[in-house]
Amino acid sequence: MSNSILTNIGMKAMAAQFAGLQTTGNNIANASVAGYSRQQVELSTSTGQNRNGAFYGMGVDVAAVTRMHDAHLSSEAANTASLAAMDSTRLSQLSGLESVFQPGENGLGAASSQFFNAMVDVSSNPGDLSSRRVALARASDLAARFRDAGQALDSLQTGVATGLSATVTEINGLARDIATVNQKLSLTRGLPPNDLLDQRDQLVAQLSTKIHIDRIDSSDGSTAITVAGGQPLVLGAKAAALAVVRDAADPSRSALALVNGGVSQPLDEDTLGGGSVAGLLQFQNQDLVQGRNLVGRLAASIGMAINQQQASGISLQPPLGQVSGSSFFAVGGPVALPKAGNARDAAGLPIGSVSMAVTDPSALQASDYSLQPDASGGTWQLTRLSDNVVRTISSGDVVDGLRITVNNAQPRDQFLLQPVRNAASMMKALLTDPRDVAAASPLVATTAPGNAGTVKVGSLQVTTVPLPVPGASVKLTFTDDQGAYDWALLDASNNPIGGGSGTWHAGETLPPAGTDFNGYTLQIEGVPRKDDVITVAPTAASGLVTNNGNALSLMALRDANLVDGRNATDGYAQAMADVGVRVQSGRTSSAISTAVAQQAETNRSSVTGVNLDEEGARLIQYQQGYQAAAKVLSVAQAIFDTMLQAVAR
Repeated sequence: MSNSILTNIGMKAMAAQFAGLQTTGNNIANASVAGYSRQQVELSTSTGQNRNGAFYGMGVDVAAVTRMHDAHLSSEAANTASLAAMDSTRLSQLSGLESVFQPGENGLGAASSQFFNAMVDVSSNPGDLSSRRVALARASDLAARFRDAGQALDSLQTGVATGLSATVTEINGLARDIATVNQKLSLTRGLPPNDLLDQRDQLVAQLSTKIHIDRIDSSDGSTAITVAGGQPLVLGAKAAALAVVRDAADPSRSALALVNGGVSQPLDEDTLGGGSVAGLLQFQNQDLVQGRNLVGRLAASIGMAINQQQASGISLQPPLGQVSGSSFFAVGGPVALPKAGNARDAAGLPIGSVSMAVTDPSALQASDYSLQPDASGGTWQLTRLSDNVVRTISSGDVVDGLRITVNNAQPRDQFLLQPVRNAASMMKALLTDPRDVAAASPLVATTAPGNAGTVKVGSLQVTTVPLPVPGASVKLTFTDDQGAYDWALLDASNNPIGGGSGTWHAGETLPPAGTDFNGYTLQIEGVPRKDDVITVAPTAASGLVTNNGNALSLMALRDANLVDGRNATDGYAQAMADVGVRVQSGRTSSAISTAVAQQAETNRSSVTGVNLDEEGARLIQYQQGYQAAAKVLSVAQAIFDTMLQAVAR
């Protein structure tokens, strides 16, 4: 009996050491396998037996083979990896946005400067068709540069949509795989299925890089996965699916929805938390929108200012002498988009609408706006989305250079206003004939030859097109040496049809505020004397070839404050700086979150990972234990043989 007990102890010892050798060998074999958790054999002492007043040990039992796992470290690694993936994805998209805002000669600022510089040659020789052709070529280049920038931004939007679709496909595949593993785990009847647990943890880790998740482990061994603040993606052996849908406010953008049981539930971007889908949506809804608006504002402000000045001049096209009224550029206009939930008619079309008209291109902002009914009723709450400035307006009010008119809107209607979104992508040069360039001013200001003072004309700027009284002239006569004057509006037959009086002071513009001579402003220099006369008359057809008044005004736009208080070059530089700050911020965020994720993964791996040096030491330990156990069996066998020999005698 004693010999059989010793044999049993030796066999158990060999089995335990062999289990250790097998587990260690498995660890070594899987050391390079992603997601593998180190396993170890858990041994327990067999219950002893009471014989002759003493307890004798009965050897060792293999209790389990467990895997090294820390739920807290795994959760931390998954969460930090989710943030790192979001920042990395956004940064890669920002690099594409940065490439649209080229510096130097390839930039939009340089293209606008080249156009204005071309007008210098036109102003120097307004009758030269070659100079006019160069100006048209520069206008075409400027429009093409803006259009290319707009199309590049459209391509970035297409890339976001494609990336979202691909990522959502991966998310749905991972969710199904997790549900499948959950089902397998439910059939293990309480045994520790280490490889299945590793497989599920690896799937969860991969899923967390796509979208931020919350994980809830159940007592039955399954894991529930929720997204977007508690929406169920995986419950037991069932998996819902994500879908890419159109944004409710702007159909050109993409959004996410959770599809469960045939019901689609839109997901709020702000609840996604992290993952590559959050990075794509953040870039689309913030960075790309701002980049598009920056380019659009430049196109709208510059293009419309040039158009306004072009329309104020006279071209060489017959009939000669008439104000051009033509435009250099076609620029994409403002767009008002109704929200998906707005009231609609029987045909499914929105009942209410919003129209916008640009009243001051220089006041346009690089922003979209949200318009919704004010709680007080009868007015509207307008939110500038770039900085969340809120105003209460009525239909017809002017805000940021825009006149906003609400038409037949219903009480709960909401609108997304995009004043400059399409300005760049739809910009085109319209003029093809060099004679279309309106280089001449419709009015000419002259001083009388007999003037006694030193007064002279500095500049004349047409402000109203068409002129309030076409063909009329204004005669301004100074009535003393202190700047007092009378002015008379004369028709084509030189008959008075209006007039008044006033006093001019050095540095002031004529006419003073609240007075209009005939749709223009006049800057004069020098010192007038009593009876000095300045006449502003229509430009004669014979003088169009030499008149450069409007060309000078077009050239002067180069230094004018066209873009939110800046000239065209400085406006573009500011846009580049805005994008540059976003890129730098994105780069910093990505570097920090990546470092944090790497540290969290290092902490997790220090517990779950395989250290080959440690496993090698354990291999020797189990080998020696196995040899010692074999020695026990050998001794037991020798004792058994001795006993047989003694009995045989």
